[in-house]
Amino acid sequence: MTALARLLRNGETVFFGVASPLPMVAALLAKRLHAPNLVILTIPGGVDPSPAALPVSTVDPRLLDGAAALVTLADIFDLAARGRLDTAFLGGVQIDQAGRINLSAIGDPRRPKVRLPGGAGSAALMPTVGRTILWRTRHDTRTFVSELPFVTAAGNVDRVVTPLCVLRRVDGLLTVESVHPHSSPDEVRQATGFPVTVDSETPVTAPPSSEELAVLRAVDPAGVVAVELLSR
Repeated sequence: MTALARLLRNGETVFFGVASPLPMVAALLAKRLHAPNLVILTIPGGVDPSPAALPVSTVDPRLLDGAAALVTLADIFDLAARGRLDTAFLGGVQIDQAGRINLSAIGDPRRPKVRLPGGAGSAALMPTVGRTILWRTRHDTRTFVSELPFVTAAGNVDRVVTPLCVLRRVDGLLTVESVHPHSSPDEVRQATGFPVTVDSETPVTAPPSSEELAVLRAVDPAGVVAVELLSR
């Protein structure tokens, strides 16, 4: 959670889509901690909402409460196309070494073993938004694969945050930027379906500070983030 929040910068505009409680809380956490001028856009259309209680769903109309302004989903895509959307949080059921995502199908797309929920606009956002931060609540070889059976979207991926590490795209390929304190280089290497350079010299992700934990409890007292973490 704190690893996601730390990636957001003061003054930028950030968007998170459907099924995104972790990015929602991360954005609110960043705004309270180090990015007071962060502009948060939500799927229901609220700009910088301030609901009395955080909803579990990021399409909940409570994310309109206290909003400074209202936008439509079309406005979000227009902002991205005009270079005015700095960051978008997106997910991917499968992710390859280039940071491309699959949200469409597992197996032969013509006769898939599993049909996935679809891109939900990710193919339009990833190439146009300033940067994309991907997140996954699992890190294994079924998620991080050497080859995607279907490329749903590709584009300006900056980082990928997982339960094991933070990956950064450098020269078009994902590299391990830091390993979380509870993980290890060996675990990251074994859980990734493509080659990654990670060893004892790889930085360790800074653990949450007491201030970050205190603000997180204030932002999300009901523990909305647990819904996504427990469902992985």
